[in-house]
Amino acid sequence: MLARKIKDHIYWMGSVDWDSRLFDSLIPLPDGTSYNAYLIKGSEKTVLLDTVNPPMAEEFMAQLEGIPKIDYIVSHHAEQDHSGTILQVLEKYPEAKLISTSKAKGMLIDLLNIPEEYFISVKDGDTLSLGDKTLKFIYTPWVHWPETMVTYLEEDRILFSCDFFGSHIATSDLFVTDEGRVYEAAKRYFAEIMMPFRNVIKKNLEKLASYEIDMIAPGHGQIFPNPAFILDAYRDWTIGAPRNTVVLPYISMHDSTKRMVDHLVATLVDKDVRVEQFNLGVTDIGKLAMSLVDAATIVVGTPTILAGPHPYAAYATFLANALRPNTKFLSVIGSYGWGGKTVETLAGMIPNLKVEVIDPVLCKGVPTESTFKALDDLAFAIAQKHKENGFT
Repeated sequence: MLARKIKDHIYWMGSVDWDSRLFDSLIPLPDGTSYNAYLIKGSEKTVLLDTVNPPMAEEFMAQLEGIPKIDYIVSHHAEQDHSGTILQVLEKYPEAKLISTSKAKGMLIDLLNIPEEYFISVKDGDTLSLGDKTLKFIYTPWVHWPETMVTYLEEDRILFSCDFFGSHIATSDLFVTDEGRVYEAAKRYFAEIMMPFRNVIKKNLEKLASYEIDMIAPGHGQIFPNPAFILDAYRDWTIGAPRNTVVLPYISMHDSTKRMVDHLVATLVDKDVRVEQFNLGVTDIGKLAMSLVDAATIVVGTPTILAGPHPYAAYATFLANALRPNTKFLSVIGSYGWGGKTVETLAGMIPNLKVEVIDPVLCKGVPTESTFKALDDLAFAIAQKHKENGFT
C-alpha cells in the first residue's frame, strides 16, 4: 500500500496485514491487523513516528522512497511490531536522531542493538519544533509496557497514540467508518493487553483530558476522526462498574459438567442475569478476554482430572488472573469421580483477583436433583449479589 495523506503534510505509512491470525504467538487475530507509522513534514524538520513489524519492512521502506531526509524518528513503544524496522530507517537516514523516553532507550538498545549515539531521551511534557509544527511528548506508562508515551501535534490537535486506543483490524479504510465493528475490535484489544493496567490507564486518561484532541492516530487499526468515541469507551472500560453479567468458561468430558452448565445458565437467565458461555474446547480466547471486561461474576465449569481441574479450565483461570478484570465474585461448578482438590487448586490460581468466592457446586458422577437444587441456590446467590451491588 502507498503512503496516504491524513492532512496537509501529515501522512499514514505502514502495512495492512490481511492474513495474520495470531499476534505474539498468543492473541487471535480474526480480522488481521495493521502496523501504523506516521510522517510529518514541518517547514524545517521532518519526523517519522514509529515503524512497522519487521516482516512488513519491504513495503514500509518502499513508502519512504522519495523522502529525501528524516530528521527525527519517534519511538513511542519499544515492542518490535512498532520499533522493529528502526535500524533499517537509520541505515537509510544516518543523520536522523531517535527520540524516546529514557526507559525506552534502554529497552531499544537491549532488543534491537541500536547504537546509543542515535538517541535523544525526552522528559514528560517536552516539546520539539518542526518549524511550523510542534510535537509534545506525553508519558503514558503501562499502555502496555512501562516505557510508553504518546505524541500530541499541537497545531493540528492530533494525538499519535501507538498501542493506546488501538484495534486489530485489517481494512482499506484509513479512518473509522463502522464504529460498531471498531468498538468490538478495540474492546478485544483492550481486554487482551490493557486490562491488567486499568488503574494506570485511568490516570493516563485523566492526563489527556486537558488536551483538545480532534483526531487519534493509533499504532494498530484505523484513525479516529471522532476521538470522543474511543475516549468514552476507554473511560467505561477502566472506570465503569461491572455489569449484571456472568462469564462461564467450561469444559466437559462426559456431559456431567455440561448438564450442570446448561441448568445454571437457564436459571441465571430466568433471574434476569446475562450470561456469556464459553466452551473452552473450541472458544476464541480473545472473546473470553473481552467478556471479562464487564463481568461481575466468573463461574468456572470443569470436570476433575487427576485430582485437579481440567487443564483448559486451569488455563482460563490463569488467564483471568493475568488479565485482572474488575470482577467481584467467583464460583466453580463441575463433577468428579472419586475426589480431588479442584476448588482449592483454582482458588489458589487467582491471587490478583479481589473476588468473593461463592460456595461451589461439585457433584460425584452425574448430576442429581440435589445437584440441580444446589445450582438453583447458586444462581439465586449470584443474582442477589448483583442486585445488592446495583449491577445492571
